[in-house]
Amino acid sequence: MATRRSVDHAAAGPMEETRSSTPKISTTSAVPSTRNSPFLPTPLERLALALFPLILVFGTIFSLVSPETRSAPYDATSQSHSQDASAAPSYFARKSNIFNVVFVKRGWGWTTFAFVFFLVTHPSYGTGSAGSGFDLTPRRFRAGLRWAATTAWWFLITQWCFGPPIIDRGFRWTGGRCELAQREVEMGDSDVGEMLTAMACKAAGGRWKGGHDISGHVFLLVLGSVFLMHEVVWPVLRWSSSWREERCVIMPDGALKGATVEAGEMPPRPNDGKLALGAGGKAALAVMGLNLWMLLMTAIYFHTWFEKFTGLLTALTGWYILYILPRFMPGLRAIIGLPGI
Repeated sequence: MATRRSVDHAAAGPMEETRSSTPKISTTSAVPSTRNSPFLPTPLERLALALFPLILVFGTIFSLVSPETRSAPYDATSQSHSQDASAAPSYFARKSNIFNVVFVKRGWGWTTFAFVFFLVTHPSYGTGSAGSGFDLTPRRFRAGLRWAATTAWWFLITQWCFGPPIIDRGFRWTGGRCELAQREVEMGDSDVGEMLTAMACKAAGGRWKGGHDISGHVFLLVLGSVFLMHEVVWPVLRWSSSWREERCVIMPDGALKGATVEAGEMPPRPNDGKLALGAGGKAALAVMGLNLWMLLMTAIYFHTWFEKFTGLLTALTGWYILYILPRFMPGLRAIIGLPGI
């Protein structure tokens, strides 16, 4: 037995030596050991998306513990505190504040400006040696389609949906009415109550009362932020750094692959590996920062917690349709693509 073991050891020795001298090849940088689900946001996206409920929760708690906010008169019909400068708990609690009038009221216009500025100036949307310029590359074309789809979602929710927008329809479905229209109905005009939208009601001097009012401010600010986050952050990460692609897609044959399998030719990258935002990226970050600040102000001074929650949910529904569905629907992905791919 001793002789057998010594023979085995002698025979194994050179083999072990050969295996130990073979250089090991690391595969960590090539393919991740586990792939992220194409049906769910990636770890980076979950981290970014967590900002929105955290801001809304913090704002709601702050409004409850702040003596000035808690003691200020609140009108449930207008979903706001007193608009009198002497009674309002803060400058940002007044709807006439400059940020609300100039920025939030024109929020989708600012979002569109930041997106277009980044789209036409950042090299990540170019191709090959033509990394910059105004050429209509496939990446720019598909990004334009995603903007059009997001704009359509914003339009249907807040402006028009084959008649009143979805926000107004939801308000009426849950029992809301125009106070002026209710008086007209009592006087014999039975049609006016169903014809007025929130905007028309206020223009006619009425008050939009009752029902559930989805927070349009929360919807707009969250939708604009997630749109810019995807259209700016993913392209910048893929183009200017060694960030490993987290997104996974389902191929037409059902195989699960990393999203880069469909990436086309990339323009030349910087040698230093630093994140290169450029002027367009910085403008987009500025708009996102203002969005988050005004989201916090909305969370503190306007709407009930449930109205803010449904505004958040409505915005994230549009985000899921636009940025997650294409990952497991190859036909949709072939049309609108993925940011940075």
